[in-house]
Amino acid sequence: MKRKSFKVEIRLLFVIQLILIGKISLFAQNQNTYLSFENKEGDFVISSENEITPIVIDEQDYEGVEIVSEWLVNDIQKVTGKTTQIYQKELPQSKNVILIGTLGKNRWIDQLIKNKKLEIKDIQGQWEMSCLQVVENPFPDVDKALVLMGSDKRGTIYSMLNLSREMGVSPWYWWADVPVDKHESVFVKRGRYVTQSPKVKYRGIFLNDEEPALGGWVRENFGGFNAKFYNHVFELILRLKGNFLWPAMWGKAFFDDDPENGKLADKLGIVMSTSHHEPMGRAQAEWHRYGSGPWDYKQNAEVLSDFWKKGMERNRDYETVVTVGMRGDGDEAMEEGTNISLLEKIVKDQRKIISEVTHKPAKETPQVWALYKEVQDYYDKGMRVPDDVTLLLCDDNWGDVRKLPEVNAPARSGGYGMYYHVDYVGGPRCYKWLNVSQIQRIWEQMNLTYSHGVDQIWILNVGDLKPMEFPISFFLDMAWDPSSFNSQNLYQYTIDWCAEQFGEKYANEAARIINLYTKYNHRVTPELLSQETFSLENYNEFEKVRDEYRDLTLDALRLYNFIPNEYKDAFDQLVLFPTNASCNLYEMYYAAAKNNQLAKSNDPKANYWADVIKACFDRDSLFTIHYNTQIAGGKWNHQMDQIRIGYKSWAEPKHRIMPKVVRVLDNYDNSNLVFEEADGYVSIEAANYQFAKGNDKIHWEVIPDLGKTNSSITTFPQNEYPTSKDSVYLEYAIDFKSTGLFDVSVLVSPTLNFNANKGLRYAISVDGKKEQIININKDYKPWDMDRWQANRINITKSKLLIDTVGLHRLRIRVLEPGIVLQKIMVDTGGLKPSFIGAPQSKQIKLVTNEKK
Repeated sequence: MKRKSFKVEIRLLFVIQLILIGKISLFAQNQNTYLSFENKEGDFVISSENEITPIVIDEQDYEGVEIVSEWLVNDIQKVTGKTTQIYQKELPQSKNVILIGTLGKNRWIDQLIKNKKLEIKDIQGQWEMSCLQVVENPFPDVDKALVLMGSDKRGTIYSMLNLSREMGVSPWYWWADVPVDKHESVFVKRGRYVTQSPKVKYRGIFLNDEEPALGGWVRENFGGFNAKFYNHVFELILRLKGNFLWPAMWGKAFFDDDPENGKLADKLGIVMSTSHHEPMGRAQAEWHRYGSGPWDYKQNAEVLSDFWKKGMERNRDYETVVTVGMRGDGDEAMEEGTNISLLEKIVKDQRKIISEVTHKPAKETPQVWALYKEVQDYYDKGMRVPDDVTLLLCDDNWGDVRKLPEVNAPARSGGYGMYYHVDYVGGPRCYKWLNVSQIQRIWEQMNLTYSHGVDQIWILNVGDLKPMEFPISFFLDMAWDPSSFNSQNLYQYTIDWCAEQFGEKYANEAARIINLYTKYNHRVTPELLSQETFSLENYNEFEKVRDEYRDLTLDALRLYNFIPNEYKDAFDQLVLFPTNASCNLYEMYYAAAKNNQLAKSNDPKANYWADVIKACFDRDSLFTIHYNTQIAGGKWNHQMDQIRIGYKSWAEPKHRIMPKVVRVLDNYDNSNLVFEEADGYVSIEAANYQFAKGNDKIHWEVIPDLGKTNSSITTFPQNEYPTSKDSVYLEYAIDFKSTGLFDVSVLVSPTLNFNANKGLRYAISVDGKKEQIININKDYKPWDMDRWQANRINITKSKLLIDTVGLHRLRIRVLEPGIVLQKIMVDTGGLKPSFIGAPQSKQIKLVTNEKK
């Protein structure tokens, strides 16, 4: 693209951007249902210019209700700037009160029910239902009460957090630094508002593959995976209306690392479980800490049973879902040949332990059996567990559901669940760095799942939690009511989500960027992306996809510049960083493809793309520094430590590895330059050839700074051997002033005869005449090696006949790879001994009619 037209295009895009931003607020959907920031007659006042309404809870209510009511106080303060008070023992002297409680746990709510001021038939005895109702004259000297009541503990908690969300407090206010808009006045419209029970019973996330990013951040900020850390995780889950957690488990043990972890989870109503390979409430790490003998029930049943029993005894007073079954230690498959009868016995014995510890039938304790990887094969071959055990079906780790129950299958009391991934460590390649999951695919697969009756457990593997904010929100929102989502409202969901994080004015454009960057990253993950992914030749594919990401990044940068300062940290984390950092990888791998393509034909333009590769590689590390140390003042240090460049297999590399760079010496300027004999010698740095010939498999490559004086040159790939038909050579033009039979020294790196002692050979000739074959290292003597090692050079000798003065062409043709040429010296009578060799001869322009 010409520079002038590029500027015109940028200006046009800028104008379009302004138009779009001006119209965004017209299209963003308003989610408020009962809240208002303007007073209307009959509305309940939470906050006004001269008033802040107190909160009343009952000291007999759940401890989690008290904890979350304090969150609500903080949320009101964030919105209004005013701090309200919580009363537990008596009603405050106030015209208005916010009354919060669980049915059967709050004496004032019980009184209102008794006085028929509250209707509870539709929520009583239901799972996680809640009701918000404005009640007139609820008590003597009280004009109005805003009642937030839940059918159970979580129902009450959700009622408070729903109110916070309606006021404008994003669930991601802490985890993504989303600011809260200020409103001095907050009102609730009169009426009764019921939130129905969720369609999926247990809805949660799995913190997995948490090193190095989440682990490094947690240790730096909390000292470990303790209750101080999990308090933030629990709060996020509840604000997103989830209720279930598989905790981080690689080298970690939730209940053992900090005894307060389990206590806090139970207080807040978080249902704890353990991952698919950690049965009976015990972490894998605990077996490594306290277990003895093999992780093999056939050989070590007594020890394993005691280990599992202790886990049940520790957790029996908590609300949990107990994982049953057994896989190999460390998330590995069971030993080959494991029989189904043994696995069924394991589950039977585990259920016996559950019954003995809880003093009630096992079926009264929620249990789950995960059909993960090879375990599904056992199920397909006939293994069965009791109907009250939830069968946790799984995707293929890449978001593709593997198995679903038959549509008309008999009902199971334990039902079915689904374990789904937006992060994975395993083949064909890990994907951990950024969000690569389109909500369109999540919806399609989870809608398929729900339509087949899978509604007991939905759990999402979220890796480090950040930066999976968007798919976490979508998954848990969908889990609450899958039927409210369809193929036509997914983009609107994205707009609404962006409105919640960045405000309605910027929601449309932010949603478009998120929608596209997840689409692009879903095509191929950053970890799988390489210079070979897209075609340079066919359909101009690679340039097209690179340009798509370039354009999207420009749009993200423009919006970042428009968005108010208080939103920049959140926008950077959720939109700009993933777009910008992903685009940089596309730039780097496109450059690698161009570099490789041009280097094959010895085109010096390859060097430009080599520089681009290096620049992009360096920029990637700067992106990491920016996210870790500059966003939100360095709050998220280590969260972008995940390696994403340099994968060679499914496993992540230990360090970033830059794509291979090939540099080509510019032959154009050398085409009319020749080395001039002077002072009785000609000396040439081997990298300064006049002409290089390779083929479609072998190319010459300069290795900068490798050598005693300058650089070296050799052939690549280093395992590609020239055939007899190949002619892979370098050619040097020399203007001789004298004639005779001259000694020629070719200085090569001291490579040894690694090829079964055959030695490495090159052929040397002048003007296309008979070649001399030189073997640089066959049958060398010990003192030869001593000399090569000491001098770091192998000086090979031959003689060449120069029978006329003037221009001659010296050719060196390699017969094997591994010959690294450093310097060529021709002694015409005046070459003097030296350690590093004579300085390079002068190059002059020669006008000649000679044709090659």
